[in-house]
Amino acid sequence: MLINGVHHIAIIASDYELSKAFYLDVLGCTLEAEHFRVERQSWMGKLALNGHYLIELFSFPDTPPRRSGPEALGLRHLAFEVDDVPAARDELLGKNVECEELRVDPNTHKTMFFFRDPDGLPLEIYQGRALTDPVPGEAVATP
Repeated sequence: MLINGVHHIAIIASDYELSKAFYLDVLGCTLEAEHFRVERQSWMGKLALNGHYLIELFSFPDTPPRRSGPEALGLRHLAFEVDDVPAARDELLGKNVECEELRVDPNTHKTMFFFRDPDGLPLEIYQGRALTDPVPGEAVATP
């Protein structure tokens, strides 16, 4: 089996409209399609980022909360890549989103920070690959 990549990430929201507004207005996703599934009393929104289908946002009645701490089993967080991490943090703070302080990944030396969506799902903003970074799969030249 050859996996080509990640197709989408599914997120269940306690308040569909609040979460939809967060992902659209705060993070800049676009709504590609939206359906109300009567048989499940559930909304499903298909969200894209930069023209690429990425997130399925759901609502279900009476959904129990899930532990979502950074060290809980299962999905830890979603990371979004940006070119300017400090500017992204400033933009989120300007939209009244609480953000952790900037930090540097000790392994990659990239700048990053964490914040949460309306249901407390941990999200990360991570510095994109620099032009000087090695390309995965390519040999690294040594002097």
